[in-house]
Amino acid sequence: MQKIKSILITMIVALMLAACGGNQAASTPTISVADVQTMAVSTFAAGLTQTAAAMPTNTPNSTLTPANTIVVFNTFSALNANGTPGTAVSNPTTSCLGLVFKNDVTIPDDTNMTPGQQFTKTWLVQNTGSCAWQPGFKWTLVGGNPMGGYTATLTQAINPGAQYQISVPMVAPNTTGESTGTWKMADANGTFFGEAPWVKVMVGNAATTATTTTPSITPTATPSITPTS
Repeated sequence: MQKIKSILITMIVALMLAACGGNQAASTPTISVADVQTMAVSTFAAGLTQTAAAMPTNTPNSTLTPANTIVVFNTFSALNANGTPGTAVSNPTTSCLGLVFKNDVTIPDDTNMTPGQQFTKTWLVQNTGSCAWQPGFKWTLVGGNPMGGYTATLTQAINPGAQYQISVPMVAPNTTGESTGTWKMADANGTFFGEAPWVKVMVGNAATTATTTTPSITPTATPSITPTS
């Protein structure tokens, strides 16, 4: 704009000089006021064109492609009967745990007992899994008559391949006839695994008494799990 003002001032000065120069030679061209106005308008328009060309043009912003958005949903727990959130139950895998019954160390099947007789049942079992049984595993009744027996809890690790004796003190029922209880090993979470051996006795059976000798056993104070030698 400063340049345009300078051009206009120059033209005005030239017009004034032309108006005062009537004594000059006739060959000198005369610039009229209209000519000066025309030149001023042309110069101003050219200046605007240059100014517009010099100004930066609006560059459209690039459109950003939205990235994939991961939406996290709330996880709802099952409610208890009173409407409070319940605790999720874990189902641990027992694929590495295994147990096989090997032999009845005491009280083979159909051993005769008198009503109320105390005895200790001992099973020989083997860890056939690929991981050790851990302290806290429980030898528990899973069916039948407990005959006074109660859960035996491991207090030491039992390595894969090892054979162990599990003993549970029991008392023969007061009623006569056959009585059976089935037992099984459970891990620390209460998940059962392996085979389920049983104890089976005959109470007050005269025919069995004549042919079977009842083992003389001193019951232990608590169930036990003992490694074999």
